[in-house]
Amino acid sequence: MKGFPVPKKEDLSPKNQQLFDEMKSTMGKVPNLYATLAYSENALDAYLNLENSIASLSKKQLEVVNLAVSQVNGCVYCLSAHSVVATMNGFTEAQIRELRQGTASFDPSLDVLARLSKSLTERRGHVDPELVNEFLAAGYTRENLVDVIMLVGDRTISNILHAVTKVPVDFPAAPALDN
Repeated sequence: MKGFPVPKKEDLSPKNQQLFDEMKSTMGKVPNLYATLAYSENALDAYLNLENSIASLSKKQLEVVNLAVSQVNGCVYCLSAHSVVATMNGFTEAQIRELRQGTASFDPSLDVLARLSKSLTERRGHVDPELVNEFLAAGYTRENLVDVIMLVGDRTISNILHAVTKVPVDFPAAPALDN
């Protein structure tokens, strides 16, 4: 399969056209991966509700999870998009590269969050209980833990969507990591 064409607003249902208008007014554009969700009458709305429902983590913490999960899943689209967002939230290029590897030596609290996110993704939820204890000992709450799990699921959805559709990346490309 070559990839999915990105749907145009005029080809969508009125409901999804309205969502496109809302995204364009708040984000300045409709990212290709979001547009691809609009092939479904309900997926875009459901996904936006999921994306907007996470409340107990800071914007920086959200990006830690987004980057670690997207790296494990090899999603160049999400790595590119979330590298931009992480920069907007104060992370340096070097810090972003480290977060993608599932660590944060520059911040112990973010380090345990990055390691947990990476492990949740790699091990499909079957993490070492000691890592969960370390996460809670770092000051995170059970609410934060549940929200991290939700965000891992959220990011995994978008990672799989891009892996299948291969829509063009419409963000500056995230650099490959030197392994």
